[in-house]
Formats: sequence, structure tokens, C-alpha cells
Amino acid sequence: MGVSHYSPQEIVETIRMVQMENLDIRTITMGISLRDCAHPDLAVAATKAYDKICRLAERLVRAGEEIAAEYGIPVINKRISVTPIALIAESSAADSYVLMAEYLDRAAKQVGVNFLGGFSALVQKGMTRGDTALIASIPEALAVTDRVCASVNVGTTKAGINMDAVALMGRTIVETARLSASRDGLGCARLVVFCNAVDDNPFMAGAFHGIGEPECVINVGVSGPGAVLRAIEKEGQTDFGMLATTIKRTAFKITRMGELVGRAASEKLGVPFGIVDLSLAPTPAQGDSVARILEAMGLERVGTHGSTAALALLNDAVKKGGAMASSYVGGLSGAFIPVSEDIGMIEAASMGALTFDKLEAMTCVCSVGLDMIAIPGDTPAETIAAIIADEAAIGMINRKTTAVRIIPAPGKKEGDMVEFGGLLGRAPVMAVHRESSHDFIRRGGRIPAPLQALNN
Repeated sequence: MGVSHYSPQEIVETIRMVQMENLDIRTITMGISLRDCAHPDLAVAATKAYDKICRLAERLVRAGEEIAAEYGIPVINKRISVTPIALIAESSAADSYVLMAEYLDRAAKQVGVNFLGGFSALVQKGMTRGDTALIASIPEALAVTDRVCASVNVGTTKAGINMDAVALMGRTIVETARLSASRDGLGCARLVVFCNAVDDNPFMAGAFHGIGEPECVINVGVSGPGAVLRAIEKEGQTDFGMLATTIKRTAFKITRMGELVGRAASEKLGVPFGIVDLSLAPTPAQGDSVARILEAMGLERVGTHGSTAALALLNDAVKKGGAMASSYVGGLSGAFIPVSEDIGMIEAASMGALTFDKLEAMTCVCSVGLDMIAIPGDTPAETIAAIIADEAAIGMINRKTTAVRIIPAPGKKEGDMVEFGGLLGRAPVMAVHRESSHDFIRRGGRIPAPLQALNN
């Protein structure tokens, strides 16, 4: 695909979207298989992983900068995802995989990417020795590294929900927060718990290179809440059919730009092009907010009644418009609603218009789930596990990806502010239910997979 496919009017329009509406390519993510790096000695496996990542991703950052300069489109992040490390490290006899995390962190710094995802395990039906070792390593691994991201898939629509893993992840999140208490529990910002995780997600912190993926691949994540917001504002008071059409048209343009950049990166690096993730990813910057889009539809403040319906319309229209623009879409695709990374969400949560329970309801129709939410530091592990179970149940029943990236901020209570800095933003500590879920979580076992007929 070349720029010759674009009319002069489209090029001018894209320049305006970039300069005035914060349109950007949020991430170019190189997926790398580490399956050939497994070795009985963990140090050898880690060295092989380091060498392979440095070799394949050596030019990734430079290619992203060259594309940004050539096309005038900002490419914000260059990242790497790798095969779930539990699959690679299990060949060793090691009980801790922290050493592997340190090598991955070193590789990420060597090639200049800001995050590397894949310190992961897939445990929806049960845990192997390697899965157990990986999850046990997560708190320390995230404490001693800067760029490694971890994720654990605890459920799928076909397998049900592994409640033993859910309980374990509740304790793991508490321990991760404790080990990064000096930074308001920031380690938890690099830890995601999934249901129905996907293999080709280019967005952090949940990216990993799935086992059905090729040796190496380029996936692209686009953004553009500002462009959608401007289009809605320009359209004025229309009915919902016209509103959806307006969003579809904008998503089409955004996605086509994403495919252009993805294929350019693929060509420069000599690596196959994978997918475009049709997501609207907000930042804390003014004019780059998904919450503002919902408010532009007519809601006084995101979180009020009507927010779930507005988000459902937005998510569906983005997918429909994006699917017209690219034959290879994947990842998470939809609108993200992280609290700390969206100025509109931060404001609404701070004033009480947006509550934890309303966020959970909105995750039924959004791209992922409960994302970048700060909760009181004394929240019990069983309560966090119950939050994970609720969110996983939404994903399992609705056959969609859901996730929890939650931060029990040590020493902080409801109403306090937590500062993460940069794109991670800031967040008010939100209230959670104080009634105990202890006896529910301690049952253990697995919630069976749901019947997929007899829908109501």
C-alpha cells in the first residue's frame, strides 16, 4: 500500500487529524517467538532469549522513527511481545524465573523499546509446574525490572474460569503492590489478568506472542479518540444512526493509516505484517479522551445513566469502520476505558460520577475491562480475586476478552490521588465493596464453561 492510494483531500485531512486531534500510531509491536530458546539451564535459555530479541528487534525503534519522519505520523511506542515465558522456562528445573525477567528487561533496554510483554502464563484449565513458578516470580520480577510486563489468562469461554488461579492472582497483585509501595504500587500497572486473552494484542501491559503466531511479526495499534471526538462535535445534533455512520467513517480513516504504517514497518524490517488493532486508546492529554467522546454524545458526565449504551455504540462503530479499512484486524479492537490514562475518566471518578460498579458494567461492551484503577491499599486479596472473577465471568459468558489491571495503592485510601506519571497518568483511589468475598474465593476449583446455546 502506498501513499498514491490517498487523494490530496484525504492527505490534508490526515495532517489535520495528526496536528489538531492527537491522532497517532500508538504502538508498533514486534512479536517474537522464543520457543527455540527453551533449555534445561535457565541461564542458557535467558541468554538465548536475550540474543534473539536483540538480533530481531535491533532496527525496530529506528524503523519507527524513520516511518514517523517519512509520513509525518507520530509513532508513539515501539514494543516487543514474546512467547509466554512459562512455556519457555518450564524446560529448566528452576523454581524462580526472575533471572529470565532480568534478561528480558536488559534486552528491551538494549534495543530501546519502552515495554516488553510476555512474562505470561495461560492457566484457564489448570497450572503446570512452570505456570506456578512463573506466577510466583511475578512480584519480584516486576520489582527488579523496569520494562517487563506480565499477564496471566485465568479463563476462557470454552474452558471456564480457573478459580484457584484467580485466588492466586489476588494474592500476587497484593504482593506486587507491596514490593513497589514506594511508587504507589506501580508494579501492578505492568500486570494484567485476562479471560479470553488473544495471541496478537499489540497493547501493553497484556501483549504476548501467542503459540499460533509466526516466528516474528509486526502488529500495529492505532489510536485517535481526538479525531472521533472532533467528528462528532462537527456533526452536531443528529440521531444515533447518523452518529454511528460518522464514527465509522472516522475509524475507517484511522485504521487505513494504521495499516499503511504497519506495512511500511513490515517492509523496512523484513518481517511479516500481522494485524491492526482497531482501538481507541486514550492518554491523559487534553483532547485525547474516550470519556469526552461519550460526553459529546450528550451525557453530562461519563458514568451517568446512558454511558454503557454510548460506549456500546462507539465500540461497534469503530469495529465496523475499521474492518472496512483492513483485511487483517485483530488484537483487542475497540475503545479502552482506563481510568488513570483518560482525563475525562479521571475527572468523572474524582467527582464521584463514575463508580467502580459502573465501570464494571461498561466493560461488558468495551474493548477490555477494568483498567488502571487505583483502589485502597488495604483491600484484601480475596476481594481483588472476586473482582477478577466478576470480570472474567463477563468475558466468559459474552465470548469476549476481559481483563483486570488494578492497583491496590499501599497506604492510600478512598479519595486520595495516586500519581503514576507519563502515559500512565494519575488516578483517584476508588471505593470497592467492603463486604467480604473470602468464603466464596476459598472454594477453589473451576467454574464450568457456560452453555452456548439457549441464549436469552
